[in-house]
This record gives sequence, structure tokens and C-alpha cells, in this order.
Amino acid sequence: MLEYAEEIASPSRKREPIVSARGHEHSGLAAAMPFLVLGAIAIVGIFIPVVADFSGQPAYQTADIVWMLIASALVLLMTPGLSFFYGGMVSKKNVISTMLQSFIATGLMSVLWVVCGFSLAFGTSWHGLIGNPLSYAFFHGINGHAPTLGVNGQIVLTIPLLLYALFQMKFAIITPALVVGATAERIRFTAYVLFMILFSLFVYAPLAHWAWHPDGILYKLGVLDFAGGTVVHISAGCAALAGALVLKPRKVHQYGEPTKPARITYVLLGTGLLWFGWFGFNAGSALTASSLAVSAFATTNTASAAAGLAWIFFDAMRGRKPSALGFCIGAVVGLVAITPAAGYVGIPQSIFIGFAAAVISNLAVHWKSKTSIDDTLDVFPCHGLGGIVGMILTGVFASKKINPAGNDGLWYGGTSFFLHQLLGMCIAVVYAFCVSWLLFKLINWIYPLRVKEEDEEVGLDISQHDESL
Repeated sequence: MLEYAEEIASPSRKREPIVSARGHEHSGLAAAMPFLVLGAIAIVGIFIPVVADFSGQPAYQTADIVWMLIASALVLLMTPGLSFFYGGMVSKKNVISTMLQSFIATGLMSVLWVVCGFSLAFGTSWHGLIGNPLSYAFFHGINGHAPTLGVNGQIVLTIPLLLYALFQMKFAIITPALVVGATAERIRFTAYVLFMILFSLFVYAPLAHWAWHPDGILYKLGVLDFAGGTVVHISAGCAALAGALVLKPRKVHQYGEPTKPARITYVLLGTGLLWFGWFGFNAGSALTASSLAVSAFATTNTASAAAGLAWIFFDAMRGRKPSALGFCIGAVVGLVAITPAAGYVGIPQSIFIGFAAAVISNLAVHWKSKTSIDDTLDVFPCHGLGGIVGMILTGVFASKKINPAGNDGLWYGGTSFFLHQLLGMCIAVVYAFCVSWLLFKLINWIYPLRVKEEDEEVGLDISQHDESL
């Protein structure tokens, strides 16, 4: 019975040989390479010696450990939430492929982060540009390290360094998963897996080091990014724009054919999971069970609510019907925009941040629809511009009254800080877009990014995975 059901769901089809961009078929070794690499990593792991847990000073705070364990789990929940959010918006023949392209990041980035990702992002700094990849390779000895970051321990944690690494792992997981929305319905699964790995090594890890490591160049410049406006959303949004430009438009976009979301209910479910998980994303970035975490929690919810309402009210003012899809997109834009500001701005100001981001992203989506750019699910207008708006408004509304470790924004006389914030944002935009564009080009030279025209026509669920709804 099961075999019969699988045969119906996945009709037999002749498997085409894998062909490179230069027309040469890949050998069996090329197809086996991912498995062999993972096997090699697994074997190396058994030879890594065990180090005793750190038990020195400063003492861990049990409440902080409990909160950060919960926050880490909440952030991980965002990735399946994102899968539903994206999966519900694509066509029915591409739901599974789109969801898997996001969800597979939970496996890919978890292993990569342990092997070298955390070391590159938070290891001993090399001129403020990148961490030493051997600092915490395979998480070796991470339990034995004092809970500090920086040459002189500028950041002293009240949680084990391992827990901090696990919390940061969840950010590394969702960031490349966000890019999926721009390349959906036409990118090869294997090519996108390779992009995720390279993006994490050459875009995400450097930006995380610059912004969050106390020896990083943006950190030293005074740029504030509480939970990832630059590191997560600007990097993913700019990579999404680069991918859309390299991949070229889908056939339905070229021909102007109307497309309908497959499951609006999936989008609602995904939005709920994202909103819920985002409390760990933002409030967890306080790294303590403190009043700062409470403040970040409150600004997160308020900005998202304001943005969701602003999106559908703005649509109604322009003669459109208020839609479930519109409220969901607006709410996510609000979450994106408040991310860099959550622990630095007050609750009243978070309403304006959510409102402004929703209007700007709404206009950008409308403008993009009139161009030839095929960012399938509007990742750049929503995440890229949302992150940019959030970083700029952090520079405007940040206040030391909310977070003494932050700075006063332009609204409170902090002109110098505001200019540094703008500079940091511009550096991140240029770097993320240029490197991501080069990575997409490189991968396309090694292995074609785009599926064949007939595979795009039948849908990626069948052509890439032999599965269907």
C-alpha cells in the first residue's frame, strides 16, 4: 500500500544526468562528494579530545541560562515557520521544494557552525575582519573556555560560551534560509545547498564578526545592531537581490502570467511561528533574563503589530482589499525592522519603526512589480529594505535611557553616532550584495543554478525531489 501511494505521488520519470555549466556530465564522485565530506567530518570528530567544563569566574546565572535555552529553541522554531511562510506563497507545484530549501538549513548550518562557523564569527579576531577558524573548531574545548569574547574579555557572559554559540547558531541557520524566497521556483536544490554553505562562510560569518565581536570593525566603529538588522536581514536581502539578478526571471514572470499562492493558511501559520520565535530572536539577544529582555520583547511585538496594520490600512487607502497575505507580510516586515533596534529604542518609537518600514516596503514591492526583477517572494523589499530602515531608525531613536551600553540617536542629539550607523549600514549592503553576486556567478560556472525549462514547467517538487502535495 505504501509503495503504491509513493508511486502515485512520485511518478517514475527518466532521471537526467547532472550536467555542468560547461556541458560536462558530473561523475559519480561528484554526486557522492557531499556524503563523503560529511563522512570525513564525522570521522574527524571522533578524534577531537574532550575538555572538562569551565567552572571558574564569573559565575553563571541560572536564570540567564534557562532563558537563553528557551530563546535558542524559539529562534530555531523560526526556520520551520519561515518554510511555511514561503511555502504558502509559491505555486502549488513548488511548495515542497521551497519549504525544503529553507528547512535544510537546520542541518547544513548546524554542522558547519560546529566545524568552523562559530570560530569564523566569534573566534580570535584577525584585524577585526574575521575570526580564527581554529579557535573553536568542532567546538573543541568550548566548554573549557571562560565565558568571554574579545582580546581583553570586553564581553563577559553570564551563560556558558557553549550556550552562546548555540544561540548564535540559530541565527546562522535562518539567514541563508531567508534568501530562498528570491530564487524560488527556478533554482536547483543542489546548487542552492552549495550557495548556503559559501554564503555562510564568506558573507554571514564576516558580517557577524564585524558587528557582534568586540574586536570587529563595525563594533569598534560604534554601529549598533541588537539582533541582526545588518548581520541577518540586510545580508539576506542583498543576497536575495543578487540571486534574482543572476538567475533571471521565471517564465511566468517573463510572460506576465498570473500566479496564486498555494496555501494562504500556510502563510498564516508561518507568520504565527515567526512572530512567536522572534521573541527569542530579539529578547534573547539581551543575553540575560533582565529588564532589557522585557523591553526588547515589548518593542518586538509592538512594531510587528503596527506594521501589519499599516500594511493593510495602506492597501485599503490605495483602493485594495485588506488581505490576510498583506497583514502577514506587514507583520514580518515590522519584525525585521525592529530587530536591530529592539534593545535600544522605547516602545512608543517602535510603533513608528514598524509603521515606516511597512509603508516603505509596500511601496517597494509595488515598484518592483513594474520592473523585470524577479525576486519571487519580495525578499529584498521586505527583508533587505526592512533591515535598512531598521538600522537607520536605530541611529535615529536609540537611547541610553533604554540601554546604557548603546548610544543616543539623532533624535536625541547623537549626530556622530547616526553617521556611523549609516556608514556601517552602507558597508554591509555593498559587501553582502557584491560577495553574494560573485558566489552565485561562481556556482553557476561550476554547476548550473537554474533548472531546465521543462523542469520549471512541471514544478520543482517533482523535478527536483519526486514529491508532491
